[in-house]
Amino acid sequence: MAHWLFKSEPDTWGWDAQVAKGEAGEQWDGVRNYQARNNMRAMKLGDQGFFYHSNQGKEIVGIVEVCSEAHPDSTTDDPRWECVDIKAVKPLPTPVSLDDCKAEPELAEMVLVNNSRLSVQPVSDAEWALICKMGGL
Repeated sequence: MAHWLFKSEPDTWGWDAQVAKGEAGEQWDGVRNYQARNNMRAMKLGDQGFFYHSNQGKEIVGIVEVCSEAHPDSTTDDPRWECVDIKAVKPLPTPVSLDDCKAEPELAEMVLVNNSRLSVQPVSDAEWALICKMGGL
């Protein structure tokens, strides 16, 4: 199973909105970056990801799961853009901030630390385990 990180502005689509979608989840639409789109194309059912609040908070607040593999993004007629559907799994007991990640030497190579603008990014198994621990899981 691969791990990922999904970034969203909480005033546009936050953790509470994701949780409210329940088991059905919601499509992760509106992504218009080829690298982020390609990351979604690589996702498989059951892959898990961190839900990250960007701009406000700048912290990992929960864990989501891919519940539908890549399909056309319904917010555009342009066939180049695809998305996955994700559902909330559980909140992190303690949110992990971007500053916390930057302060941790073992996360120095993490995409979030080095390219915080990429909206959908891979997370290594070691990074996943460490952040889960930092977040109280």
